[in-house]
Amino acid sequence: MSAPLSIDAVHQALTDLRARRPLVHNITNYVAMSISANVLLALGASPAMVHAAEEVEDFVAISDALVVNIGTLSSSWVSAMHQAAAKAGALGKPWVLDPVGCGATPFRTRVSSELAALGPAVIRGNASEILSLAGSVGAAGRGVDSTAAAADAAGVLAPLSRRTGSVVAVTGAIDYVGDGTATVAIEGGHALMPLSTAMGCSLSAVTAAFCAVRPPREAAIAALAVFAAAGAEAAGRCRGPGHLPAEICDALYTMDCAMLARHVRLSDPAMPHQD
Repeated sequence: MSAPLSIDAVHQALTDLRARRPLVHNITNYVAMSISANVLLALGASPAMVHAAEEVEDFVAISDALVVNIGTLSSSWVSAMHQAAAKAGALGKPWVLDPVGCGATPFRTRVSSELAALGPAVIRGNASEILSLAGSVGAAGRGVDSTAAAADAAGVLAPLSRRTGSVVAVTGAIDYVGDGTATVAIEGGHALMPLSTAMGCSLSAVTAAFCAVRPPREAAIAALAVFAAAGAEAAGRCRGPGHLPAEICDALYTMDCAMLARHVRLSDPAMPHQD
């Protein structure tokens, strides 16, 4: 069984990311584009928002990682997502799937399942999305919001990971990362984070950036830990959620090992797996 990463290892991954400044190709939703781009820049990565079917394959080829976020779906975007994911697979480029609203409509569920079958390095979603993607009955959230706790979905991480070949991350009050054999819990963040739009979408982009410098499991743990620490640090400066995205960017920009250690705890929760 793989042990959780140490805080020092997470910080080293962040240091390596900043040194490499990976180009992250984002096929993401209209709501998240600006926030995700700013978050990636503050983290130390280089964002590109490219979704036209005519160029996604070419852009995947020059990128270090790809994130596919299905938040604002359309038929043309679905085609571009399939093309980009297939190209990333063919080139051995890591990519992250964010199945926004999976379970809310048959269309979203079908698209999420089709993309998950294309071999993302990491699948990251809230509890309702992950439960729905895993095939749990009655798991649909309230639109794009989860009606389940992350701990409720922790047990499906192993079977979903084995089925897709992907590391699976579920986020909530406590985050969990599973790779089919072991589950790691990441404790941190703040209750203000779900009250500000595009936080989860931005986290998926951050996960893709870490995939450019670390294997999928390590990348997912590092991304969730760094973002949780940034959220906790930022919330301490805010009276409400309005300024949270800007404060998270500032926290990411100034992130160091002490900030990580102050706000994040990594552990092996030994969650039961639902096989």
